[in-house]
Amino acid sequence: MTGTRGRAAGGVTLVKAAGLDFIAVFAAGFVLGTIRVLWVIPHLGERTAELVEVPIMLVVIVASARGTDRRFLGTARAGERLLVGVAALVLLLAAEIALAMILRGASVWQALFDRDPVSGTAYYVALAIFAILPWWLGRRANPASGRSE
Repeated sequence: MTGTRGRAAGGVTLVKAAGLDFIAVFAAGFVLGTIRVLWVIPHLGERTAELVEVPIMLVVIVASARGTDRRFLGTARAGERLLVGVAALVLLLAAEIALAMILRGASVWQALFDRDPVSGTAYYVALAIFAILPWWLGRRANPASGRSE
């Protein structure tokens, strides 16, 4: 993708960016979640297992956002970058809710809010980072792009 920073990115490009970011993070979370449930929770307990998983997922989130930024968001404005992060978050939450309903028989409420207070808070902080990271990476690369548009 060519052009100068600050120029609007195409809608299809933004959808691809959100989709790719979602797929990368969801796939890693699915693999790590399976490992956590089958092997780590029996040895460390649920809270500790979830807390061990969060920093690994944060590395995945940063790597995915950087790759998405380099490949798709070089010309995206701040609002577009934030839209990509929020769209990826919505896709991730929808997938997590669907899996919780299918695999555990959980309700939407249970899938979102039936969490340990400590590891659940870490989980929601990681989700917030996931949502804002595309915007933040653009702001770091071009401080003027962080302004509202």
